[in-house]
Amino acid sequence: MIKLYGIKNCDTIKNARDWLKNSHIKYQFHDYRVDGITDIQLQLWCNELGWEQLINRRGLTWRKLPNEDKSDLNEKKAISLMQTNPAMIKRPILDTGELRILGFNPSEYEKILG
Repeated sequence: MIKLYGIKNCDTIKNARDWLKNSHIKYQFHDYRVDGITDIQLQLWCNELGWEQLINRRGLTWRKLPNEDKSDLNEKKAISLMQTNPAMIKRPILDTGELRILGFNPSEYEKILG
């Protein structure tokens, strides 16, 4: 089963969910805020996608972090911050079981799922 990870009230998540629904693709939604995210899952994503790519530096959660949290950032610190502040994880993450796709791009979704 395809899994879509994100936060329910995110506009990009809404667009991805609408695209999946309109394309008649069944999926399971995992809300970081409601369902949480494990450090094991974050480590797997970091290994595959890169921890730098997973951090949403444009979001309000990142901007509100104290400077000491943002300085000297490494993978271990990033995983801890993302687990504590799941809204700072870039979204959506689409997991097909074989492939993880970071962000929403309709043409990429079509290429992989269509």
